[in-house]
Amino acid sequence: MMSEWQIKRGLPVEAIELAINGEPLKVEKSSRQGFAAELPVQVGGMLLERGLTIASAESCTGGMFAQTLTDIPGISAVFDRGIVTYSNRAKMEELGVRQGTLAQYGAVSAQTAVEMAEGIQRVAGTRIGVSVTGVAGPGGGSAEKPVGLVYVCAVLDERRLCRELRLNGDRTANRTASMYHMFHMIGELIKLKG
Repeated sequence: MMSEWQIKRGLPVEAIELAINGEPLKVEKSSRQGFAAELPVQVGGMLLERGLTIASAESCTGGMFAQTLTDIPGISAVFDRGIVTYSNRAKMEELGVRQGTLAQYGAVSAQTAVEMAEGIQRVAGTRIGVSVTGVAGPGGGSAEKPVGLVYVCAVLDERRLCRELRLNGDRTANRTASMYHMFHMIGELIKLKG
């Protein structure tokens, strides 16, 4: 199972190509971290157009993804649920993240992000599961896992993408950028799936 996911390490926010299906996305200069304000609406449209059901599991973003997604009219046709699993106990109880994974790799890890995404996909019975776990700041970081280290994972059917982010904003900026990365990865995964 773990050999099926892909991870891109240390990808700076600025390096993310904001394009889906070959169409560039408009970027508002005022948007944080250079992300397009239209990205959630565009990805929501892709979900609705294809009838792709989705559920989310969030840790460091505390439900920002689900809130932003549910701002889109009609999204209830495809959005099943969003769960905030902030504690390790919640990750295990709600999503089936293994205690061994948390003990070996920690809550902020690619392995945990994958199990969170797969867990919410399984629990909700949706085609897409998306997750985020990280250190938003300003405290809580360490030399090994500094503030701004975030893992985002998206699963569509059996295909998985996981990305490590190294963000350098304040707590709000890091959480917002993480949320936008969730949308971007869903769009990327839909594009890869064809």
